[in-house]
Amino acid sequence: MNNRNKIIFLFFSALLIIGGYAYFEFHKSSYKNIDAMSTDTSVNSSELISLFMLNENSANSVYRNKVIEVEGIVKEVTFLNNRNTVLLHGNNKYSSVLCDMKDDQVEEIKKLKKGQKVRIKGVCKGFLKDAIILHCILINTPINE
Repeated sequence: MNNRNKIIFLFFSALLIIGGYAYFEFHKSSYKNIDAMSTDTSVNSSELISLFMLNENSANSVYRNKVIEVEGIVKEVTFLNNRNTVLLHGNNKYSSVLCDMKDDQVEEIKKLKKGQKVRIKGVCKGFLKDAIILHCILINTPINE
């Protein structure tokens, strides 16, 4: 590799690194204060799963990249790979609402129990096998009925 190719390679490598860093910093900070953001819509976990399974494109147009509040029953709470996740029961045993919780929510989610009814606010990112909600915080827990 001659000097000219090395310079071009280094230039594009640096550009890629700087661009990636800027993208992630911008994306990370856009949802830093989710509790102060207004909620676009509220839905229960079973209804959210049903809507995505019935017509994913339609559900994406309503929920994707929107701040939503989801109410549901805790299926599982996990703390793996520096991710704090609350799974809410869906309308069947194969699909759930996966809520990726913000780091400042750890103490609150440690108190959650399976079967407990909760309300979680976050940004809906779409549906794979589960509905994916990111940057989540707990709202008004626990819910008593």
